Amino acid sequence: MKELKHLNKYFKKYWGKLVIGIIITIIARVFQLVMPSFVKKSIEVVEAYVADEVTVATARELLLEYIMIIIGAALLSGFFTFLMRQTIINVSRYIEFDLKNEIFDHYQLLNLNFYKKNRTGDLMNRISEDVSQVRLYAGPAIMYGMQTLTLFVCLIPLMFIKAPTIAFYSLLPLPILSVLIYWISKVIHKRSTRVQEYLSTLSTFAQESFSGVAVIKAYSLEPQVNSDVRVLAAEGKEKSMDLAKVNAWFFPLMILLIGISNIFVIYVGGMQYIRGEITSVGTIAEFILYVNMLTWPVAIVGWLTSLVQRAEASQKRINEFLNEQPQIQNTVAQETPIGGNIRFENVSFTYEDTQITALRNISFTINAGETVAILGKTGSGKSTILDLVARLYDVSSGQILIDEKPIQTLNLNSLRSSIGAVPQDAFLFSDTIRNNIKFGKEDATEEEIVAVAKLAVVHENIMGFTKGYDTILGERGITLSGGQKQRVSIARALLKSPQIYLFDDCLSAVDTETEEEILTNLKKVSANRTTLIVSHRVSSAKNADKIIVLEDGQVLQQGNHEQLLAREGYYKELYINQLSEKEN
Repeated sequence: MKELKHLNKYFKKYWGKLVIGIIITIIARVFQLVMPSFVKKSIEVVEAYVADEVTVATARELLLEYIMIIIGAALLSGFFTFLMRQTIINVSRYIEFDLKNEIFDHYQLLNLNFYKKNRTGDLMNRISEDVSQVRLYAGPAIMYGMQTLTLFVCLIPLMFIKAPTIAFYSLLPLPILSVLIYWISKVIHKRSTRVQEYLSTLSTFAQESFSGVAVIKAYSLEPQVNSDVRVLAAEGKEKSMDLAKVNAWFFPLMILLIGISNIFVIYVGGMQYIRGEITSVGTIAEFILYVNMLTWPVAIVGWLTSLVQRAEASQKRINEFLNEQPQIQNTVAQETPIGGNIRFENVSFTYEDTQITALRNISFTINAGETVAILGKTGSGKSTILDLVARLYDVSSGQILIDEKPIQTLNLNSLRSSIGAVPQDAFLFSDTIRNNIKFGKEDATEEEIVAVAKLAVVHENIMGFTKGYDTILGERGITLSGGQKQRVSIARALLKSPQIYLFDDCLSAVDTETEEEILTNLKKVSANRTTLIVSHRVSSAKNADKIIVLEDGQVLQQGNHEQLLAREGYYKELYINQLSEKEN
């Protein structure tokens, strides 16, 4: 149960509603306990009439009175049971809401290495399936647990007061039941954990298969994927059946033990009636009702145990992620103004997951308002520089200064709010084109959206769709071409109008003519704003104030277009090669 202690803060938050729910539960069970005693009294009236101790009119009057009391008690018990469910089950939904938000908020804080190490399907399963299992503990388990406890506390003493011998024998199977439940619950805990882990694997497989369906079809891999699904489904079936086989023992055992209790009541009660130790057959009927009232609570003990075990297994998986501490910490509460001056001082960086050193002791300065292009071969560390400026990672050694202040001393939200980033892999959401463009500025007007779309040279493409800006994009923007996705991403960054622009090879999928038009527009928009452009093309870099050429994580060349062309090296070779390709 130690894993479920995480929920205590939510129980404290909603303690008032829970207390009301518990009180209502007790009231509902008290009204339920009224009925068996009046059933006994009804039988005693019949016995009295048979023995000529009361008249027909008196018997009829008493029976009607008792029946009305039984009906009234049943209605009141049902009414309070309804209120109980409305109170306690609602609390479980509140806790589910809070827990999902807590998990999602924590996901947002975790650094990129976390997402590289963990699969998307697993992340989704923990915030959906695992939280649903925990909700069953926070709601139904507590509700039925309180019902069971209330009945045990009220009913068992009452049974011993009325007929101790019958009560003793009727309750004799319960200790056996407790031992069986303890043994079975341990097995359930282990098998529930396996099932939850399997569901994460299944979610990951499904998510990857659906996202990569174009590749699967292109390579005619449908038979292989179908085969993999069957293998995965067979594994899930085996694990679920293992759990189901254990769960299947609960109810049959409950029914068996309750049946034995009823036999004890009838036999022991019958013998006591024959010997005159109890005065009415109604006592036997009353105890049969008592035992059957215990049937569901006793049977539910097994189900509750299963719920708690599964919830603990799920909460343990949730806690594993909640206990992950974000490596990028926002240590400054006060907002920090960002001017745009950037300086790298002997910066080195090694990726934690692969141990690849992307940058090696590099130093350079970018003045506020400058446009700087970063060129280099694949894997030279270009994108890493942009990630470090946005503080998606912290440097391994050296330091980065923004406006002459160490980047760690800046408010993280202020830093990222002042950056408009266009990643190499343009990511769009399954929403309208309009909402994708205004993602970084929710209050943007239609005129502003259209203006940035024109600057990104994508307005005409958008208007070519039947619904224009209201066109709903498929997952990851699959409705658009690669170049269109890049240009919509550029429009999104431009709309934000930040102090620093980070463009990571974001024109690789557009033609040269469109590239020139976009770069001309960007030069106008980015005036007095710091702009970093990562590219493989000289055409994207030639108009920059400064060009930095990287090789193997080190600065190979620095200067503007004319300076770099004036000396032999990588940049001049790249320019000549790309110029000849263009002419051909």
